Amino acid sequence: MEGKAASAGEHTRTPQLRRRLGRADLRAVPEARRALRELLRHWGRPGRSDIAELLTSELVTNALVHTDHDAVLTATVGPGGLRVEVRDFVARRPRLCVPNADDGTHGRGMILVQSLADAWGVRAHGVGKAVWFELDAGAA
Repeated sequence: MEGKAASAGEHTRTPQLRRRLGRADLRAVPEARRALRELLRHWGRPGRSDIAELLTSELVTNALVHTDHDAVLTATVGPGGLRVEVRDFVARRPRLCVPNADDGTHGRGMILVQSLADAWGVRAHGVGKAVWFELDAGAA
């Protein structure tokens, strides 16, 4: 039986998600979760993709709520695990803050990222910043 030969690089393609997020369009949050869920359908130990969805939701929401600009979401699955990055066009860095006990809806996003990600950070780029996190597929 003859099969079609794979072209160079066909089997080395890195699975990736890239989405442009419209300014203040919070409908992009569930869409980003859905697209990430599809990307991670066969990735990692049980529960890892759920953590990835939660943290991605936080980064996307922060970019759309705390800036008045578009943002770009990129998620890449590689041999070391998952890297998610949300790039926006405002240089102001996110702050880790302890949420007020009376305010049940704000202030916990970056604490979640810090607590649940294997690594995370913020890097400056030309006209803004990128907030990122990484998850190892096999971590407990």
